[in-house]
Amino acid sequence: MRKLSWLPLAIGALVALLLPMGLSVPYHQHILVMVLVWATLGTAWNLLGGYTGQVSFGHAAFFGLGAYAAGLLVHHLQASPWWGMLLGPVVATLFALPIGLICFRLRGPYFALAMLALGEIFRLVFTNWVSFTNGARGILILASFTSKLPYYYMALAMFAASVYVVYRLVNSKWGYYFVAIREDQDAAEALGIPSTRYKMYALLPSAALTGLAGAFYMNYVAFIDPHVVFSLGDISVMVILVVMMGGAATIWGPAVGAAIYVALSEMFRAQWGAASVLLFGILVCLVIMFLPNGVIGELDTLRRFLRRLREGYAGGKKGELLRG
Repeated sequence: MRKLSWLPLAIGALVALLLPMGLSVPYHQHILVMVLVWATLGTAWNLLGGYTGQVSFGHAAFFGLGAYAAGLLVHHLQASPWWGMLLGPVVATLFALPIGLICFRLRGPYFALAMLALGEIFRLVFTNWVSFTNGARGILILASFTSKLPYYYMALAMFAASVYVVYRLVNSKWGYYFVAIREDQDAAEALGIPSTRYKMYALLPSAALTGLAGAFYMNYVAFIDPHVVFSLGDISVMVILVVMMGGAATIWGPAVGAAIYVALSEMFRAQWGAASVLLFGILVCLVIMFLPNGVIGELDTLRRFLRRLREGYAGGKKGELLRG
């Protein structure tokens, strides 16, 4: 597994710290915040799905639990929703324990379908348990800040923490066990690796980071309902597409995929409205066909393609000069 290069990392951190100061339009700052939220979600999912090979269609459950942990503090206790940044990861992790013990008995598509079903169960429970969750009416809170900048820096810290946690895990002994389970679970078990235990070791931090992102989302948008935060299509599926576009089992792939996803989603929505979903789906199909390992995973392929284009352009200009 590749080590992080500290000089590019320091330059990137400096750019990230200074970038929002050059963008005075709140909408542009909002785009940056959403990129960081999706990058955190993608990084969390990548630990379980990318490195350990357990494709989860139920991460919306952990996202929603984190969001509601923050929202219910206000709804029932009139406490600050920012305490949800601590409570959300804890609640998501506690629910992940029995979920993992049940679902890790299954493999492949059966595991994926079980996680999908659990995510939908949470959505239905939180929709119908009106006395506790306020049902489909959702939970509305007062935003803590009018400026986007505080949210941006908190989202940046959240993303940095998620990258650090995942990087340390995948570059430890556990990381090699994760990859061994992904490549061949039977062979890993034959070598003495307890697969269920190490799948749980991947699931728990993945759920905690997803719950943290959910709690931050509650504080940022100041309104949630079950159909938003437990959404199969808008959360569980989209986080997988973010990772696939950027590059699964890479440290920076989820961040690249998040930037592409948020930027293109906003552009398509502004230009083509309802047709944006179709256009985004076509784009994802093209990425899967021509960049199966994502943008980060196919960097060498992209470099060769750009070099051929540059050489072809230079050759064409040279031919025009000779003919002239």
